[in-house]
Amino acid sequence: MRGTSSPRAEVVVDLAAVRHNVRLLASRAAGSGAETMAVVKADGYGHGAAPVARAALDAGATWLGVASVEEALALREAGFTARVLSWLDTPAADFDAAVTYDIDLSVSSAGELARVAGAAARAGCRARVHLKIDTGLSRNGCPPDLWPALVKAAAAEDAIEVVGMWSHLACADEPGHPSVDAQAERFAAAHAVAVDAGLSPLRHLANSAATLTRPDLHFDLVRPGIAVYGLNPVPQSEDLTPAMTFRSSVVLTKRVRAGESVSYGHTWTAPADTTLALVPVGYADGVPRTLSGRLSVWLDGSRRPVAGRVCMDQLVVDCGDHEPDVGAEVVLFTTGEGGTPTATDWANTIGTIDYEIVTGMYRPRVRRRYVGAEGDGS
Repeated sequence: MRGTSSPRAEVVVDLAAVRHNVRLLASRAAGSGAETMAVVKADGYGHGAAPVARAALDAGATWLGVASVEEALALREAGFTARVLSWLDTPAADFDAAVTYDIDLSVSSAGELARVAGAAARAGCRARVHLKIDTGLSRNGCPPDLWPALVKAAAAEDAIEVVGMWSHLACADEPGHPSVDAQAERFAAAHAVAVDAGLSPLRHLANSAATLTRPDLHFDLVRPGIAVYGLNPVPQSEDLTPAMTFRSSVVLTKRVRAGESVSYGHTWTAPADTTLALVPVGYADGVPRTLSGRLSVWLDGSRRPVAGRVCMDQLVVDCGDHEPDVGAEVVLFTTGEGGTPTATDWANTIGTIDYEIVTGMYRPRVRRRYVGAEGDGS
């Protein structure tokens, strides 16, 4: 039987924070007349797709977004009836099930259109499709020169209902970057082609950053992702609350003399007599080894440095003359309130983005726990 305290490694997800963030985002969107799609791909950015989806819908989102049919079907199986868009699938994806379970599908090519239409014919119903135009990110999306043919084919296909058209911004997290306006102009041109073909698709372009900074690009629907989880993608201050806390506990303390070295490679040597606290988490649990020598944790009300290299299963905290109790909570990252460390701190230290940190926290040994569900008093 699992205990409920002193975890080896635990991610705590605050659903009240998710609701707060979605209310803010949905309010911004509503001010422009747009609905809100909460993006819950990659298991809700490591937070858990179903609990986050439920909290987001409670807070004003009306759509859910995922990367794959498999993720969309999991939401349907969990009982979600809201509109769900899946936008990046392989040719082997189960489009038959997607159509049957009323999942919206993104289409970027004539081949994809044909596969979805075939699935709709077999299911005996029309498939809901969002045509994606590449406006300059150069990943998924129909190239502009092929767009008129794709739009015409979609409009003529009886098995297809073109619900929307969309694209994705490359640099919206850099307000003022010229590519944002350039992509918006290409998107407008593509929309005109769709209208000329007899379509009246809803439009969606804005990610988290554009939802926060570009109300002119909200159109009919916005698609916030990282901001749902309280991580701010833009350089300006926003009232977002990080939803994830990563915590562990002290399993051993020891006093070492000045001159003693710690962990593999002896990269750290105690400059004075000190107390070390052993924490049973490491790079197998989501702590990047590249944080070695640059990481601090929150322990007994203070930030304390990690001594030496991060190991697969453990790390060592330099506590100086303070001796924490065995079982004392160790917070590796949380909201930043009161000077606590954050996932963004980790990302900035090792030269990545906080998206990578939180999505990487779904690990076999890391227990996930939820607080802040409506009515639970948390």
